[in-house]
Amino acid sequence: MDYIKKIRQYIGHDPMLMCACGCLIFNERGQVLLQKRSDDNLWGNPGGSMDIGETIYDTIIREIKEETNFDIEQKDLKIFNIYSGEEQHHIYPNGDEMYFVNIIFETHKVKGELKKDAESYDLKFFDINNLPTNVTKPFESVRRDLLNKIY
Repeated sequence: MDYIKKIRQYIGHDPMLMCACGCLIFNERGQVLLQKRSDDNLWGNPGGSMDIGETIYDTIIREIKEETNFDIEQKDLKIFNIYSGEEQHHIYPNGDEMYFVNIIFETHKVKGELKKDAESYDLKFFDINNLPTNVTKPFESVRRDLLNKIY
């Protein structure tokens, strides 16, 4: 996150391209874990931006640990989909604009006890057919694809 803050010092609120990784974590009942984010008060999958030098797997393992306290292993991750373009354009309440290249993983295997951090107002498992409607714009396309898959 320090990298983004550093770049923002130079470009202000102008659009910025960012590689991000997220994860759809499913419990034994087939429900998916969503995060109500503290930066925009909207629901989406846990995840975040890649740090310089990280692989996509390093990023998602770190982000899931930070935001959920869950431990995940690379061998238990499957790529759900990769998203980019206008559907991944997001403007934060402070005016920062982002265009994400968003790599979304899925997993059915986690270890640890669920615990939110400062980036989350809430963490909750939802039935696929009862997902919240107040979601981040980048999650809208993920939700669409999630509803079209059978779990």
